[in-house]
Amino acid sequence: MTKLSVNINKIATLRNSRGGNTPNVVQFAKDVQRFGAEGVTVHPRPDERHIKYQDTRDLKSEVYTEFNVEGNPIKSFVDLVLEVKPTQVTLVPDAVDALTSNAGWDTIKHKDFLTEVISEFKSNAIRTSIFVDPILEMVEGAKATGTDRIELYTETFAHQYGLGNKEAIGPFTKAAELSNEIGLGVNAGHDLSLENIKFFKQNIPGLLEVSIGHALVSESLYLGVENVVQMYLQQLQ
Repeated sequence: MTKLSVNINKIATLRNSRGGNTPNVVQFAKDVQRFGAEGVTVHPRPDERHIKYQDTRDLKSEVYTEFNVEGNPIKSFVDLVLEVKPTQVTLVPDAVDALTSNAGWDTIKHKDFLTEVISEFKSNAIRTSIFVDPILEMVEGAKATGTDRIELYTETFAHQYGLGNKEAIGPFTKAAELSNEIGLGVNAGHDLSLENIKFFKQNIPGLLEVSIGHALVSESLYLGVENVVQMYLQQLQ
């Protein structure tokens, strides 16, 4: 079964827009787990415009499912991950000023850097994942770094699926098939939603985990968080 990890960045964005501690990020993480989510994801950025580094520390003792921390492995991020020791760290090559993640790693160009960072995390018993586009060479490059998993960057699929182009799933299916063959676990995330998640799941062999935040939180405004978490879990069965 594919696990649902809820990315709670948008809850922090809402909190930060007003100041104070409403909505409470830690309480939201506790609630989505209580509603059935099998993981919690955060993506702290250097400017802390949504999830703050301290949020990540505060969540450590409250996430009893799987804790996934995403980010660009600059020194401050690496230090944070080594301090918190989440279940999984997902390496994302986002620029400091990026609005949101917008590309996967060039795992060939950055092989040495990724290998070094991954080795340090794995020596601390932290599962590693690399954010990649559905390009076979990048999947093979990820394998060479020693990572445990890849996370497929699904924005292009989601956009094309919304336009009615179901053929856009093809490169993702092939990337997952290759990952399975060479012993890499497969995660996925970015713009997955209730509209497209079932089709995606049905066409990605060995899909271990999806990380969903923006769509899930947006859908919850209309349908309620508990209902939406349950709807995702049903689609992922």
